[in-house]
Amino acid sequence: MNKPIAIIHSIFKEKFSIPRQPGLISIESQIKLLAPYDREEALVGLEDFSHIWVIFSFHDIADNENSSLTVRPPRLGGNKKVGVFASRSPYRPNRLGLSLVKLERIEKNCLFISGGDFLDGTPVYDLKPYLKEVESIPDARSGWTENLEPRKLEVLFECKVENKWEAIIREVLSLDPRPSYHPEGYKEYGSLLGDFDVHWIVEQNKIVVKKIIKII
Repeated sequence: MNKPIAIIHSIFKEKFSIPRQPGLISIESQIKLLAPYDREEALVGLEDFSHIWVIFSFHDIADNENSSLTVRPPRLGGNKKVGVFASRSPYRPNRLGLSLVKLERIEKNCLFISGGDFLDGTPVYDLKPYLKEVESIPDARSGWTENLEPRKLEVLFECKVENKWEAIIREVLSLDPRPSYHPEGYKEYGSLLGDFDVHWIVEQNKIVVKKIIKII
């Protein structure tokens, strides 16, 4: 059985509020290599690449959770089914994920990345450099996603938080993490981000942060 080569440390402490795709945020995460792969020689040459592929496991999903071979993508409003292999749903037969992220820097056995869509504690099974000359295909087709407009909501604050975390919270919540089947004004939501429990609602198509609680 394959063993993880690394563990990811991120601000996302639960699945809710994680971006639905990589590359949508600029927030940093860390990939920390595990023994016996935590030697610097394993990373020699990788510093010259700007982006890397991360092969990981959706480790928080039980094997018997949602075994259907069709899914309802949030970007289709949760109303239309597609085959699991025509989606990027985490509910996959082997629970494997693949994300393209930006490599910011390397410090010893730790890779600092941005654009990640990972839950804190995610196990990594492989890392590969991104090769633009063979993996960039400008005329590729994107199936049912082609005509979907990217959407961001304005984020307003009714409470105070330090500037760094205000920027992080704004970036995450602007992507509208709500389940697609929840109507506007459904309820107050909570997002665990780093050391904070962020409470927010949606009013007139804007996200309003009502309360931010420091987690001790």
